[in-house]
Amino acid sequence: MAQHVAQPTATTPELPATLPLKAIAPWAVFFGILMLVLLYFVGAEQGATAVVSGESVHEWVHDARHLLGFPCH
Repeated sequence: MAQHVAQPTATTPELPATLPLKAIAPWAVFFGILMLVLLYFVGAEQGATAVVSGESVHEWVHDARHLLGFPCH
């Protein structure tokens, strides 16, 4: 009875594609600024430093404020 044995082949592994830092940097800066603005509205938008007058922003982000540990009353 003849047995067939698979012979290994010499192949080079495929490397994953890399993204250059120049392609990622503008998006990282954009989302960083967006997150800082969001953090401001959740954490500090009330009282003397308010950008928007009234309590509307406070009411919209009230639960997120408590979830993130910011006191508000």
